Amino acid sequence: MFITVGLRIGAERFYSYFRQFGLLDKTGIDLPGEAGTIMHDVDNIGPVELATISFGQSFQITPIQLAVTASSIINGGRRVTPHFGVRTADADGGNSETFSYPVRDHVVSEETSATMRYILEQVVAEGSGKNGAVEGYRIGGKTATSQTLPRGSGRYIASFLGFAPADDPQVLAVAIINNPQGTYYGGQIAAPVVRQLFENILPYLEEMDYNKT
Repeated sequence: MFITVGLRIGAERFYSYFRQFGLLDKTGIDLPGEAGTIMHDVDNIGPVELATISFGQSFQITPIQLAVTASSIINGGRRVTPHFGVRTADADGGNSETFSYPVRDHVVSEETSATMRYILEQVVAEGSGKNGAVEGYRIGGKTATSQTLPRGSGRYIASFLGFAPADDPQVLAVAIINNPQGTYYGGQIAAPVVRQLFENILPYLEEMDYNKT
């Protein structure tokens, strides 16, 4: 199905979506040495390359790029620059400087974002991401299982990206397992890692909200 969609879209339009989502640029995170996306030049994307790109292979992005892009899709279409630094303080603990970071709006529409939140919640509620579910909470997510080069080597990368609450995302987590042994599907071995994180994080967030009120 994804190959059919990709071939209908065509290489130039598909490439324009990569640019729209910011995948062809670095995220701008406030850490040194960030790597960029490895992607075919648009002129070199033939039918085979387009087919493999359509189901998520033959290009490479960093985990932080994945998290930023996924966030922009589910948060209403705002691509937020990821960052660790929030402010600097003087010797007495007073605020010296508060940092600000670029935000690009309209990556997707609010309507599209709401649709994606609903679809990704169903992935966890009823689909391949069931192992990422946390009782009492609405979780959205996407599983992934990709084959690494050389093809046929039996090496895979299993991953799961989850967010919660699904209707109003406040936290997002990505688990990536390189070259798993035995079972290698993301929904089976990576989703439980994110579930364990959320089982600790979500009650803590609830407690913080309660204390604020």
